[in-house]
Amino acid sequence: MPIPQIAASAARPLIVCTRAVARGPAGGERHRLSGASPGEWQDPRNAARDRRCALAQTGSRRTRLVEVRHRTLSRRQVSDRQTLARALADALLDGEWLAVPMSARAASVLGGRPRWLRRLLGKMRSEFPQPPLGGRDELARALEQAGLRNRTDDGDPISPRRFNTAPPRMGPRRWPVPELATAKDLADFLGIEAAVMERLADWKGLGRFAADEPLRNYRYRWFPKSGGGSRLLEVPKSRLRMLQRRVLHGILDLIPAHELAHGFSPGRNLLGFVKPHCGRELLLRLDLESFFSSVTSARVFGIFRSAGYPEGVARLLTAICTHRTPEHVLKAAPDEMARTSEERWRVLKRLAAPHLPQGAPTSPALANLAAYGMDVRLASAASSIGAVYTRYADDLAFSFDSHGARRASRFHILAAGIALDEGFSVQFRKTRFVRQGAAQRLAGLVINEHPNVPRREFDRLKAMLHRAAKHGPAAMSGLRQPNVRAQLVGRIGWVEQANPARGRKLRALFERIA
Repeated sequence: MPIPQIAASAARPLIVCTRAVARGPAGGERHRLSGASPGEWQDPRNAARDRRCALAQTGSRRTRLVEVRHRTLSRRQVSDRQTLARALADALLDGEWLAVPMSARAASVLGGRPRWLRRLLGKMRSEFPQPPLGGRDELARALEQAGLRNRTDDGDPISPRRFNTAPPRMGPRRWPVPELATAKDLADFLGIEAAVMERLADWKGLGRFAADEPLRNYRYRWFPKSGGGSRLLEVPKSRLRMLQRRVLHGILDLIPAHELAHGFSPGRNLLGFVKPHCGRELLLRLDLESFFSSVTSARVFGIFRSAGYPEGVARLLTAICTHRTPEHVLKAAPDEMARTSEERWRVLKRLAAPHLPQGAPTSPALANLAAYGMDVRLASAASSIGAVYTRYADDLAFSFDSHGARRASRFHILAAGIALDEGFSVQFRKTRFVRQGAAQRLAGLVINEHPNVPRREFDRLKAMLHRAAKHGPAAMSGLRQPNVRAQLVGRIGWVEQANPARGRKLRALFERIA
């Protein structure tokens, strides 16, 4: 458009300002250079500033990069940091975790050794003395955070020269677990087809949106707790439960829990939990909140990775053993499920994320393994003041002698801090200090001198057996029909475990029942 004529009598000439643009080849697209004045894009003295300005304007576009040198780079030459980080992470993990081999593998991906490569690898080896258990994804995130560059000093993108195509293989095995390198190996180990295994694993979490009960892999029930509140039981259906039991007996039983964890561990029982605290001056009891749902899928994935399984197999095993509660189940939570609104929010938040379902056969063993670090730290803290520590599922027990009892007043705060740092939280309203002068109860047993069943429980069970022997099993109250005999056998066995002499008396009464 022609500029209109300006009157000669004007006090000063009119200056027409336009925004400069960087022009590509003839007929090409025009790209603005913010902040430039007319004609500056042609000034060689401003070339460096123009180049920086162009990169700032278009650097985030993966498919087009225009520079002031009138050249458009092709799509295949453009690389983003995430793709480069993954390719570099694959190369670093494909061999020895040593400086020289790692540098050579990185150079083969980058097409050379940039000046920043040595510093970047030094950071990785300092942060990860051993290859990370999280595999490629964890190492790729660390590379991006450590300052991985995807452009040269001239602004050209750095594209990966090669990608790792090595087949997955087992890592170092710390325990005698079976070798399962691929998803097919895992399906053969579980005795099921690979497609059916992936559907039951539901690693994408699509089962949460299933409208019909037959399409879901779990059944849900809110169950009232004896001390008030409610807990959610998430029971897997038969086919998924079968897979979980094979994972439990074929893999998890081969990974030992901490020696002080006595719950859900083969060869350990309730007496091993309570006996170390018998006859002590002071007993401290702590209770963990939402023990199973506090263990996230990321921690379960780390357990299988530490066992040596590659990422693909570890992710499938994690999906088989964890679950995310559907929204309609969370909305149906009873109002009395928690004492406070804050506690209710915490419980529902844990259930909404992938977690260990309470009701799955694998959850107790995985929860014990996830709490291994907490057990180590709590045992060390207790021994530092002469205390004794044991754990049975979510029950933590500490006992002190007369010397350590003086310093135990604030020990529960230290223990709660360690548990919180390890991903668990303590219910302070259930914290109890019990001295030798009172009845020291732990896991339903009195342990002042030796493990024993409370007198009131023994007398009640003895009266039930006497009534059943005289009037028949139908005359008993307080037991659910029709498995009355099985319930009696279980209660008698519990008494025999703690006090064999009293157990023999109850067993004799039980034999008289018709």
